[in-house]
Amino acid sequence: MEKPKQHSVTWTVTDDMTAKRIGAAGSKILSTPNMLALMETSALELAREYLDEGMTTVGAEAHVKHLAPTPVGMEVTATATLREIERRKMWFDIEVHDEKGKCGEGWHLRIMVPQKKD
Repeated sequence: MEKPKQHSVTWTVTDDMTAKRIGAAGSKILSTPNMLALMETSALELAREYLDEGMTTVGAEAHVKHLAPTPVGMEVTATATLREIERRKMWFDIEVHDEKGKCGEGWHLRIMVPQKKD
């Protein structure tokens, strides 16, 4: 069975995810750090499909463009597409859409590492 090349994660924007909540002089819209967290989550979940047992990934680099505001109560979806795997490095292209259209884009690098046992 072929492994998936894309994975999407959807969140509903809450007050805790807003720019105003993190201290920025913004209004009640999705903050860029929370948009990045959603993007990383979609990439992490896709990465898991490619990992050997006992492995995980860590975020190493991200380039993000926040293109449009998403208000509290609206759903927002990040779709990660696996672009390339080179040894332990995994590159993802990610687009973010809300109910009005595209609101973010970027790319993300994750590195495969052994999972630590607690």
